[in-house]
Amino acid sequence: MMSNALSQDVVERIAVVQGDITQQQVDAIVNAANESLLGGGGVDGAIHRAAGPQLKQHNRTLGGCKTGLARSTPAFDLEKRGIRRIIHTVGPVWSDGDEDAPLGSCRDDVLLASCYHQCLELSEAEGLATVAFPAISTGVYGFPKHRAAKIAISHVLGWLAGHQLPQKVIFCCFSQEDADIYRQAIDTRQKWMSSRRQR
Repeated sequence: MMSNALSQDVVERIAVVQGDITQQQVDAIVNAANESLLGGGGVDGAIHRAAGPQLKQHNRTLGGCKTGLARSTPAFDLEKRGIRRIIHTVGPVWSDGDEDAPLGSCRDDVLLASCYHQCLELSEAEGLATVAFPAISTGVYGFPKHRAAKIAISHVLGWLAGHQLPQKVIFCCFSQEDADIYRQAIDTRQKWMSSRRQR
């Protein structure tokens, strides 16, 4: 857990936007994938369509990906837009039920945090300066949006406080409502992070 002395320059390395993740000007985009890595609905389907059929062909050779882990692949057709890599991560399906439980107290929280950690580790290892994340697990997987945003923000801020790469992390939300949730989590972070530490 990070200290209260989180510097403003670390916070400024995060941005929240509303839009299409495949249109972002970044080195890598994160795909909220399923365990097959062969495409699906939502963000997963949009990324596969934008990257072209080579992505699915390539991913057939990977043997899938377990929940909480991540795999990095070429961006294929998205390279024309300047995106170098796609990092696929499999978020948890919300199953714990009590969305008012303390953050980090359930297995789904741990798995979602692991998704962010794995993606950030791959970003650093591959020298990726800018990375865009979707709101992992908050669509059909049903993870409570406010809870997921706090897990994402706290984990990314903690990583950035101790690492040079990625230099910038963008949370790219499909809807304006989701973007507002992430912005609120950033703006109120001192309150809810302090509350979390006291438990």
